Amino acid sequence: MTGDQIQAPPSPRDGGDVSITLERPRPTAVKSGTLMGVFVPCLQNIMGIIYYIRFSWIVGMAGIGESLLLVAFCGSCTFLTTISLSAIATNGAMKGGGPYYLIGRALGPEVGVSIGLCFFLGNAVAGAMYVLGAVETFLNAVPAAGIFKETVTKVNGTAIAEPITRPSLHDLQIYGIVVTILLCFIVFGGVKMINRVAPAFLVPVVFSLICIFSGILLARHDRPAVGITGLSSESFKENWGPAYQRTNNAGIPDPNGKIYWNFNTLVGLFFPAVTGIMAGSNRSASLKDTQRSIPVGTLAATLTTSGLYLVSVLFFGSVATRDKLLTDRLLTATIAWPFPAIVYIGIILSTLGAALQSLTGAPRLLAAIANDDILPVLNYFKVVDGSEPHVATFFTAFICIGCVVIGNLDLISPTITMFYLLCYAGVNLSCFLLDLLDAPSWRPRWKFHHWSFSLVGALLCIVIMFLISWAFTVVSLALASLIYYYVSIKGKAGDWGDGFKSAYFQLALRSLRSLGASQVHPKNWYPIPLIFCRPWGKLPENVPCHPKLADFANCMKKKGRGMSIFISIIDGDYHERAEDAKTACRQLSTYIDYKQCEGVAEIVVAPNMSEGFRGIVQTMGLGNLKPNIIVMRYPEIWRRENLTEIPATFVGIINDCIVANKAVVIVKGLDEWPNEYQRQYGTIDLYWIVRDGGLMLLLSQLLLTKESFEGCKIQVFCIAEEDSDAEGLKADVKKFLYDLRMQAEVIVISMKSWEGQGEQQESIEAFSAAQCRIASYLGEMKERAQRDKSPLMADGKPVVVNEQQVEKFLYTTLKLNSTILKYSRMAAVVFVSLPPPPANHPAFFYMEYMDLLVENVPRLLIVRGYRRDVVTLFT
Repeated sequence: MTGDQIQAPPSPRDGGDVSITLERPRPTAVKSGTLMGVFVPCLQNIMGIIYYIRFSWIVGMAGIGESLLLVAFCGSCTFLTTISLSAIATNGAMKGGGPYYLIGRALGPEVGVSIGLCFFLGNAVAGAMYVLGAVETFLNAVPAAGIFKETVTKVNGTAIAEPITRPSLHDLQIYGIVVTILLCFIVFGGVKMINRVAPAFLVPVVFSLICIFSGILLARHDRPAVGITGLSSESFKENWGPAYQRTNNAGIPDPNGKIYWNFNTLVGLFFPAVTGIMAGSNRSASLKDTQRSIPVGTLAATLTTSGLYLVSVLFFGSVATRDKLLTDRLLTATIAWPFPAIVYIGIILSTLGAALQSLTGAPRLLAAIANDDILPVLNYFKVVDGSEPHVATFFTAFICIGCVVIGNLDLISPTITMFYLLCYAGVNLSCFLLDLLDAPSWRPRWKFHHWSFSLVGALLCIVIMFLISWAFTVVSLALASLIYYYVSIKGKAGDWGDGFKSAYFQLALRSLRSLGASQVHPKNWYPIPLIFCRPWGKLPENVPCHPKLADFANCMKKKGRGMSIFISIIDGDYHERAEDAKTACRQLSTYIDYKQCEGVAEIVVAPNMSEGFRGIVQTMGLGNLKPNIIVMRYPEIWRRENLTEIPATFVGIINDCIVANKAVVIVKGLDEWPNEYQRQYGTIDLYWIVRDGGLMLLLSQLLLTKESFEGCKIQVFCIAEEDSDAEGLKADVKKFLYDLRMQAEVIVISMKSWEGQGEQQESIEAFSAAQCRIASYLGEMKERAQRDKSPLMADGKPVVVNEQQVEKFLYTTLKLNSTILKYSRMAAVVFVSLPPPPANHPAFFYMEYMDLLVENVPRLLIVRGYRRDVVTLFT
């Protein structure tokens, strides 16, 4: 053995058991610490061109007071986001992907991928913006470096060469492409190369800041003409209040300018100066200790830059007049000492450093999304753990170069800020959800957090988005929504144990407790059918349930609302068949999803079907979420295949349902039950013989809500004892149905007319055959009793047979079957009340009664309610 290594699943989706393999350890990639892995990248991303060329102007426009408020407002957003980021990042090991990994594991793969791809796009385009900012500053500082120095225009047909006074678009494109390629070569060198180069970009920036503050402290007081007053209390007082006004496109005050500035617009201008806090977490796969480096490094960078901004507001507001602050775009270079030119170098290198970090983080983010195998289209960007994401880097460089070629990104730059804010809001919402739910697995090492901080941070992100631009906010949200929709349709399902699942779980528990154990009011009653998947006969091994049972279960729900429980019983010993039960449960769950039926699958192992069902009917469900209707197929095959054990099982199940106070729906003709595309016409006939709490009426109304039965009409058949009672009964039933808001035609059949009607020929034949079989079975029972000198026995227990009562049952069933065939032969569906099994009658006799009842009726629902109402007359 050379080493023991535990291999985790390649993606949290896999959820399989962790396997232990023995293999030679692979050389690990270079890992970064807190300073070079998090603090420096965040500092480089946050410190950018806005501080050098716009910050003093912001102080002049907003005044010292509102500038402090502006910095605190924007800084508090990133500070609270950093707190949330620290809490989530320290709640366990963290793979690559940074904010995407955190958001995806907290809010689910759909939200994680949608925000992650937006954040990747924002980083890629931001890299192009930083490159263009650096190139434009360089060409302004060194005009001689421009390649295109004049342009040719035609005046009256004559070509005239005119000098270019500002950097040419073509110069920006050429230099920008070259710089992007050079930065990409550095990125291709890996983390080790990036860590070596990063100080070269950061040290001049720090030196330029030293020069700026040295110049502020040493500023002369004898230059009032140029607006530099030195640190002065008078300047502080003069610049304390705001001076919002109109300016031209260059920011110079102009009463006729097109742009009017206020606090909201300054938020949009300044906020990019505080973004970049995710630069360290983007490189999470390259960190030695993510749980230590991300909180410490990110928070240190955030506090450092926020402190720098606050101090700079006080210094800039005290060192120059307001006119100087508003007109000198490069005041930082004007006051820098002893080398003003160092400011230009600081601007160029700070923007290039930010571009380098963007081009470093974006490919790793895209590779992390691809490695989770949610979207197959991203498989090209997958990388092995510890390897550099070269393909993702090529793609990021392609996007960056494409944006550089455009040259002017003013139209889409606000969208980049929106993507950052969207990501920050996602991090805050993730921490808010996890902190509020406080699941047992939520144990972050970072203790300085609270759900209220995260909620305020998320709200701040949303407010800032709308303050900057409601139009770009809508665009960014629409793009994220489109990606979310695409992922939900095309993405592979995965269970990452996200916060939403925990929220659903807690909500379900709270709802279950609020329902209590008391009976549900009829207005709030929902059918919760327990579907008996394969009780009679055999189905192919790869078919876990009768194909039409799910279709029928959907017919018992209004607009798909409700839950079905699909149950199957495996005969045998639990210890021996436990694995078979798990496999069968997975197959049944897959079938339910395929049939698009809202329900759950349960497999029970029991010595036999009767004992299994008895356990199910007693224990299945919780509180008021127990199944209230047992649905099963009528055992039409029992006599044809001589399955003599079915009658006792069938009667036992019905008796168990009666004892447990469960309603029963038995479907005869299930093979011909229509699916959602087979439209039915005709009538739905109800033979309402016994009071069932309105269940039969309710089920018929639910059938009408389905497309396949919406063209049918309901007929209710009632039995009156005398002809004189027929009209009164009809009127009462009509009034009852009217109060129940149910449309149905009422047909009353009197007992006298029932007795006088002639039976259908096929009913008489079935009746005669049933008489013969019962007589034969009874003769065998008597012969066995005489031989054994014991009482009459059936199904292993003594029975008392009253032959006149048996004859009466047969005759009543004959009359009902004849009536159904007379009036409802062409009905789409027939409902009839389920007669309870007579006490002390053999199960064989009851099956003969039932067979005679359903004879020649193609599609029949035999319904028995339970001791409560499921419909109500009242509002």
